[in-house]
Amino acid sequence: MQVKTFKGSDTQAALALVKAELGDDAIILNTKTVRTGGGKTCEITAAIDPKAKNGNGNGSGSGQRDPGGFVPMQDSNPSDWTCEWRQIKDHLMALVKPQMNMSDLAPRQRVALQYLEREEVDTQVMLKVFLDLKADADRPILPVLESVAPCYGFGSKKWLQKIHVFAGPHGAGKTSCLVRLALREKQLKPKSRICVVASDEGQGKGRLVLRHYADLSGLAFREAGNAEEMEELLKEAHKFDMILIDLPGLSGKATLAERLDDLGLSSSRDMAAHLVVAPYFSASQYAEIARRYGCPQLKSLIWTKLDEACTFGALLNMARLTELPVSALSFGAGLKNTITPAVSEMLWRLIFKHTLPGATAERN
Repeated sequence: MQVKTFKGSDTQAALALVKAELGDDAIILNTKTVRTGGGKTCEITAAIDPKAKNGNGNGSGSGQRDPGGFVPMQDSNPSDWTCEWRQIKDHLMALVKPQMNMSDLAPRQRVALQYLEREEVDTQVMLKVFLDLKADADRPILPVLESVAPCYGFGSKKWLQKIHVFAGPHGAGKTSCLVRLALREKQLKPKSRICVVASDEGQGKGRLVLRHYADLSGLAFREAGNAEEMEELLKEAHKFDMILIDLPGLSGKATLAERLDDLGLSSSRDMAAHLVVAPYFSASQYAEIARRYGCPQLKSLIWTKLDEACTFGALLNMARLTELPVSALSFGAGLKNTITPAVSEMLWRLIFKHTLPGATAERN
């Protein structure tokens, strides 16, 4: 299949572009509204079978981008099945959504659901919330949402593991997040023995940041970018109360499971991995992140750069995709008082009022 995204001033304009370039055989994979400085833009991701487009089996099946800007997806690639299944679910949701009769809900429930839609919460989450609320006209919405995105704050009894791995895409803020949590733990427990670990094999600048703050704050620092160095680190794990490992973003088609296995961490029972992610990626990017980072060792989501987001529906969407709780919320540019263990009240104030953790005023 070949996939391309079309942008228009509204849905009708974007659909017209799809039809003009792909014809009537195009399949709509995703539709979303993007807020920009000048207003709103509709983005439609559409696909077409090269055979349908070209009238033969040759198409653009070489795996390279063709002159029209399509991204071919080979039939032999297992990710095709993921795309196809996502496509089927999108179509099913498109059929189901018109059946979500908002008049079946109590007024306050209806208002909350309409707000979630404006926050770009995806249809599958909306459907679950709708069905749960429809079953009980007196049921408040927050308990329903808590079942979608539970919160277990980092540092609570939920997280008794000694080793914590911080993973996520490049630029998500993993290193800053790790430093913030390390400094917070050290402040709460001055006598705790905390080790911060750079696992980038000397390729990034994160290790310099970690070493700098380790020297300033009385934290131990280690480098462990391969299995041999990680084995040495684990041998001295008894010296520390907590070990925080900064894992670089995955490259190529690598997965988190493969990376942990390469480091010799996949079988560790005293380790939890946390997915660090920002709230302004596209739906397709979140789906790919969830696929590549999903593994049994991944235990929670940590949201960063919350002060840079326009909407917060992604917090619910990603919780549904990964079925993981939220453990921490990070925001702001500094290192002091810019991260906090997640609690449900903070999450809902963020989604419904755009109020950052610790803030007293609503964002404009």
